[in-house]
Amino acid sequence: MLSLFLKCLLGALAVLAIALLSRSKNFVIAGLVPLFPTFALIAHAIVGSERSMADLRSTALFGLWSLIPYAAYLLAVYILSARCTLATTLLLATATWAAAAGLLLLAWYRAYPLGA
Repeated sequence: MLSLFLKCLLGALAVLAIALLSRSKNFVIAGLVPLFPTFALIAHAIVGSERSMADLRSTALFGLWSLIPYAAYLLAVYILSARCTLATTLLLATATWAAAAGLLLLAWYRAYPLGA
């Protein structure tokens, strides 16, 4: 139970940091906070303790490739924010992320089939 609480606390601290930074004169740093490996630390701790080190390495490699959908999301936000409302921008950027993530998953499982 303590482990679950600590994981929730990490997420809450990240959200608090984003909220506080977005109101400061250094608001752009709020864009760096989501890249702090809060959830990656949790995922890697769980995978590393429950699976093999090879599985942990695979998880880390997939995490590197997962930067592509995130970059697609950021590019969509950058482009769409000049043309659309906030809600439309975020909706379309999220759809862009989902499409890129889907393509990544298809490519990943073709290159690394389950059970192989």
